[in-house]
Amino acid sequence: MEIPVRNKSNGKENTKEAKLAWWQLSLIGVGSIIGTGYFLGSGIGILKTGPSIIVSFILAALGTYIVSNALSKMSAQNPQKGSFRSYAKLAYGRWAGFSSGWVYWFSEMLISGSQLTALSLLSRFWFPNVPLWIFATGYAILGITVVLIGTKGFERIENVFAVIKIAAILMFICLAIAVLFGFFGGSSKDFLVHNSMKEFLPKGITGLWSSLIFGFYAFSGIEILGILATRLKVKEEIQKSNTIMLIILTIIYLSSIFLATSLVMIDKFNTKESPFIIALDKFNLSFFPHVFIGGIIIAGFSTMAASLFAVTSMLVTMSEDGDAPKVFSKKGKLKVPPYALALTISGMIISIVLSRLMPDSVYEYITTAAGLMLLYNWVFILISLPKLIKATGFDHVKRIIGMILILLAVSGTLLHESSRPGFFVSIVFLLIILTVVLIMHFGKSKKKKKEKNIFPRGIY
Repeated sequence: MEIPVRNKSNGKENTKEAKLAWWQLSLIGVGSIIGTGYFLGSGIGILKTGPSIIVSFILAALGTYIVSNALSKMSAQNPQKGSFRSYAKLAYGRWAGFSSGWVYWFSEMLISGSQLTALSLLSRFWFPNVPLWIFATGYAILGITVVLIGTKGFERIENVFAVIKIAAILMFICLAIAVLFGFFGGSSKDFLVHNSMKEFLPKGITGLWSSLIFGFYAFSGIEILGILATRLKVKEEIQKSNTIMLIILTIIYLSSIFLATSLVMIDKFNTKESPFIIALDKFNLSFFPHVFIGGIIIAGFSTMAASLFAVTSMLVTMSEDGDAPKVFSKKGKLKVPPYALALTISGMIISIVLSRLMPDSVYEYITTAAGLMLLYNWVFILISLPKLIKATGFDHVKRIIGMILILLAVSGTLLHESSRPGFFVSIVFLLIILTVVLIMHFGKSKKKKKEKNIFPRGIY
């Protein structure tokens, strides 16, 4: 079944919005993906598996490429404003579009909470005695303010923040290499050579398996390329944009992770500090933590604000399409429909309450659940592909590999007690969505049966 070409808006061809060059979309993708999930969340993965975390990132990069390649192929043939949600709906019907949309909404809401907690943890570097929930409240208010102001010039702002994020990672890479060459009190002796499998894989295969979700989480956000595909000047260049974006991400991720795990023993890492700060802590680089954390907070806040706007906009779109209550698209005096904004604020309040109740564990719980919810939606992308475009044999092989990697990442969260709660949180959200889908299905069937019985056979 080929995707029907319906790239129109209000009855007119959507050509005026196609303003982005492929490289601009790549940069926006980098800016949207690199966030606190990498700057802080990668430390959790390192604790679980040590230097072998680099294997998790390689496997996650492969899985991400397979999913984003499938999404870009569908986008190249027919860019849709709803992107993956629209493709799921075209492939399998309303239930799939409904489920995909709400899974994405919940995942982005969890990501916002994860970013909120991470920003609060990072801010404690300067104010260690301030409770986590106070920082979370402040960042939440600022984030909601951004949503209220609107997103005029969003692409340009994201380009700037993308440069800041890349610059922060490149600064770490350059300083780490300088340390190994004898600068800042370091030497080549500081490089830890992991000669044995035990040193490289200290927690065994189960440790590597349980860390895979954090590799995937660092790549979360590829959906933005599908959503913004309608803005490209040449829609066929979506695959080029996608490939360049992933090459950039993979190179800087692997380089920085390799250096961080080669400068510090695994027992020095923790879940409250960035692994890159810890890696350079013992050298004469007193300025680095302040500059690096400042850059992370600025860039991480941009990611959180983008997630808040995404969940609010997605809710409004779903409401307009009949996949959410109509009240959420009802406009008021604000630039954003008030009820949609209220639901987003409610989600933020829940995140703040969690940070108050579970200050030591909430970040990993939310991060794990958010990563899993995104992976569930990635499965929708992979199973939609052969329904909508003519897939080659190699496409099917890639899809199988992609789904195996996703299954490994999901199942790996059950192997570690600190990740397990996040898995069950994600399952609860899925069950809620499934329950609503079943209610909708049986309600529709009952309505059809009732209409059929109004005029029983033989009445005339």
